[in-house]
Amino acid sequence: MIIKLIVVSKTDVPYIQTGIDEYVGRLKHYCDFEMVVIPALKGMGKASAEEVKEREGELILKQLAKADSVVLLDEHGKEYTSVGFSEMLQKQMNAGTRVLAFVIGGAYGFSKEVYAAATQKMSLSQLTFNHQMVRLFFLEQLYRAHTILRHEKYHNE
Repeated sequence: MIIKLIVVSKTDVPYIQTGIDEYVGRLKHYCDFEMVVIPALKGMGKASAEEVKEREGELILKQLAKADSVVLLDEHGKEYTSVGFSEMLQKQMNAGTRVLAFVIGGAYGFSKEVYAAATQKMSLSQLTFNHQMVRLFFLEQLYRAHTILRHEKYHNE
């Protein structure tokens, strides 16, 4: 199974990028992982939130195939424990999912078309996080899930 993380705009905070690089490196030992960064939109300074979501949505959808299982990181999504998240990943693997794509949207969230393409929504917390920080938190949880599945000493429960 390929795990793909699609994000909108580059990470411009050095300490967050350092953490992202650390966990991307760790994940390479556990799974086929790909991070796709959709460039920030240019010339959208006076655009409405809906216009921005629509344009970002078009770019997100270009990164997805019809057969992909798509999980949106969304504040209204299902919350998992770390063990529960690892079980969800295992179910996807057991089901023969070829590509499991997680998507972190921009500041305004997702367009209706992106919601329609999703197979599920997942929330990391009821708190609201900066979309750049969510990348790091998600990657750490993805790494943690893989260590749980392999019964490695990283997660303490």
